[in-house]
Amino acid sequence: MITMFLYKIIDLVFQGLYLALIVRIVLSWIPHDESHPIIQFLYKITDPILRPFQNIVPSYKLGIDISPIFAFIAISIVRRLLLTLLS
Repeated sequence: MITMFLYKIIDLVFQGLYLALIVRIVLSWIPHDESHPIIQFLYKITDPILRPFQNIVPSYKLGIDISPIFAFIAISIVRRLLLTLLS
């Protein structure tokens, strides 16, 4: 019973991370106010996930930021590992 509850909570957290990254990607394509509290909150959530990958593959060398691709892969792996441990 508790395991199923934890499974659902972990799954919900990771779905929130996926959504936050998608919103962050979309925001990078459109002008936005980085001082807005919601935008600042989104950056606080996504920066720790994206920054390690941005340091590995700097976007200025490629002309495009591919760190979200690596972030999605890493999040997917961590999610799968956690949920497998609970099964």
